[in-house]
Amino acid sequence: MSDAHVMTYSPPDSVEGLLQRGRGLGAARALRDPRGTAALVYDGIRRDWRWDGTDDRSLYLARLVQDLELSPTPVVDQLAGDEESCLRACDVLELLALAGSDEARDGLRVYVREGEHWIPVLESVSAGWPAEWWDDLGDVARARIGGEAELPWCTEPWTRFGIEVSSRPSVPRPSPAGLRTEELLAVLADNSAEDTAKFDALRVLNSREPAEELLPLVPSLGTADDRRPLPPLRRAVERLGAAAVPAAHGWAQDERPWLAELGADVLAEHPGPEALPGLVEELARQWATRTWCGPDRTARRLARFGPDAADAVPHLRRFWLRTPHSYERTAYLEALAAIDRDGLEHVYTESLWDCEERARLAAITSAPDGPEALERIAVLRDDPMETPEVRAAARARLGADATVSS
Repeated sequence: MSDAHVMTYSPPDSVEGLLQRGRGLGAARALRDPRGTAALVYDGIRRDWRWDGTDDRSLYLARLVQDLELSPTPVVDQLAGDEESCLRACDVLELLALAGSDEARDGLRVYVREGEHWIPVLESVSAGWPAEWWDDLGDVARARIGGEAELPWCTEPWTRFGIEVSSRPSVPRPSPAGLRTEELLAVLADNSAEDTAKFDALRVLNSREPAEELLPLVPSLGTADDRRPLPPLRRAVERLGAAAVPAAHGWAQDERPWLAELGADVLAEHPGPEALPGLVEELARQWATRTWCGPDRTARRLARFGPDAADAVPHLRRFWLRTPHSYERTAYLEALAAIDRDGLEHVYTESLWDCEERARLAAITSAPDGPEALERIAVLRDDPMETPEVRAAARARLGADATVSS
């Protein structure tokens, strides 16, 4: 949350509280009373109600502005605030412009010409808009950049405009993408290979089917000072799933902290039956203390037990309903689906309006074939503000439904 003082969330069953949390039900209830909720939508843009930076709100709020037919003017006016407030407004206006709002588009272009925080705004629109919407701002950028104390760090759009940047150009490295999996493993096993070569090999491996042959190499894949693992290693081990558990018992006993931690994490993610009561108690404690960061990990671990983890269901439902940390909400839904799917049809339907991309993706896959859900999925498919992943999933779902019905 961005305000210097602590902001208090409204009750989770109120329209205001639902909107603050990015819940789909908040959007649905706002649509019933556009005039009554307009101030709440603008407040969600003016103040940062996200629990932390992993939460998403900009698309959720932009949709509300569009669907409630609210004026973008207050959002354009917000550009004149401090940098954080300006960039929150920028994120929403960028999306509204993609949806056809001339006022949003023109407001951002004027701000690049005149506004204080024009550099991050121009960098943002150049990443999110078609080039023809901002390419003519090159003369403005070249004229204004001389008045800045520091050069930009990002490469684009500055190199396109012929403007020097502070960041050093990266030196291209030969890509190992063309190597076979066994050749990538040989790079990882080569004690004389540099960390950069191993990093690239792991990155390519992570785009392929998991290779269990990686397991005996894991202890040798720390950084040169052996203080931490190579960055892509954790993901590579996670992708191996339960196959990593036998080796993880040995890693957990290693004297090197990074390897011991990696082993302990693998074992925690794949608990035996004896761990179930403790995990339920852990989730109960997290609820009792209103711990909003971290229960998603507990939920994922509980999900592995399926119906045997039924005692966790009341806590998972409470977290899903009440958490302000929207990024974690999908983990609670997925755990409920693995343990007890009773009553989840309406939850999946609501999640089609959720602020989080992962929640919308899960909902597209699992929402029932009712008219409300299918109509919403069609909206997501055609929405120019939506992410490519969600639009593709919506196309696939509707295409599959059409095939079945025919």
